Amino acid sequence: MDKFAIQGGVPLAGAVQVSGAKNSALPALAACLLTGEPVILHRIPRVRDIRTMQKLIESCGASTKAIGGAVRVQTAEIVSPEAPYDLVKTMRASSLVLGPLAARCGRARVSLPGGCAIGARPIDLHLAGLEHLGARIRQEHGYVEAEAPNGLQGGFIHFDRITVTGTEDLMMAAVLAEGETVLENAAREPEVADLAELLTRMGARIEGAGTSTIRIRGVKRLHGAEHTIIPDRIEAGTFLIAGAITGGELLVKGCVPEHLGALIVKMRQAGVDVAQESESSLRVRRTGRLTAVDATTEEHPGFATDLQAQYMALMTQAEGISFITETIFENRFMHVLELVRMGASIRTEGRQAIVAGPRELTGAGVIASDLRASASLVLAALVARGETVIDRVYHIDRGYEKIEQKLGKVGARIRRAA
Repeated sequence: MDKFAIQGGVPLAGAVQVSGAKNSALPALAACLLTGEPVILHRIPRVRDIRTMQKLIESCGASTKAIGGAVRVQTAEIVSPEAPYDLVKTMRASSLVLGPLAARCGRARVSLPGGCAIGARPIDLHLAGLEHLGARIRQEHGYVEAEAPNGLQGGFIHFDRITVTGTEDLMMAAVLAEGETVLENAAREPEVADLAELLTRMGARIEGAGTSTIRIRGVKRLHGAEHTIIPDRIEAGTFLIAGAITGGELLVKGCVPEHLGALIVKMRQAGVDVAQESESSLRVRRTGRLTAVDATTEEHPGFATDLQAQYMALMTQAEGISFITETIFENRFMHVLELVRMGASIRTEGRQAIVAGPRELTGAGVIASDLRASASLVLAALVARGETVIDRVYHIDRGYEKIEQKLGKVGARIRRAA
């Protein structure tokens, strides 16, 4: 397994480019199963989860081809409406093919998904929604099977809980259903709106994406399209925190500042200067001390759960006590013990972490437990005294494109080792 060896204590300076959003590219690739015509996707990040999703749709019948920085996908026919366990055991987004397969060929067999060990991520809302659209659902031997031999029918779906992948999955199912489908209490994340834009370019009729009520009027067929994936707001937020925690100055290029509103507010309250340089770039600098500021994760447009671990690393360097509350996942403090090994003062009580700072962090051997936890350890290592060795960095490879190269170009002393 690869490791990162990081020598801390260097303020980062320069410019760093944000890649395409992994959490937008994954449903976009799944959407390519909905048509037999070519779909060209630009700004696809080269990360492990994307490679897994490409293998998954290829096993269903898609052909994929890299064209420069884009990927051309064509699924002339579905040869196997199945997502086998061996392909999806490392990635929860595998459930995103359930809706497209059921919509296009009337049946789907999908292994229950894997991914990060940050708590239960049940797909019960996906399944209940598909039943509302007329599918018969059966679950056995670790697989979910959905059958709609006569096609899906439009319906009214109210999500008991906000679910991003559930919203995306059912939106894809509904675009080929007969009649109108209404999704209420839908996720409002930018990635949902980006998927809706792709589907619309493919001929779907969708209104309200990005709001809590989405209306989809089904069409007979979709056609090919060309689409550019939005920038990754979580990667952008991670780089903003990297600049702040090291006391440096970074220009984060190719981002969408409005997607980062909740994080920017917290960072400014903590004493970090975050300035919008253009419509697609942010400059972050820190010249003085950090002040502890509480944060509570919420669905978009609230503070993103995917930035909670990185923000906690920042708060270890802030003066005072900060309370960080996790409301989305019940097991998303797995990075805490590793940060404590590096010298952080953090106590957890249920879904709340209490961080006392500032604390001098020192290099140590630590283990990455999930994607965002590994990013928090990288951030902590950048400011720690001495060398930190982070094991199991395959987690960070799932969602960050060449992060060691990007950070190295702005001054980080980071190297990958086997």
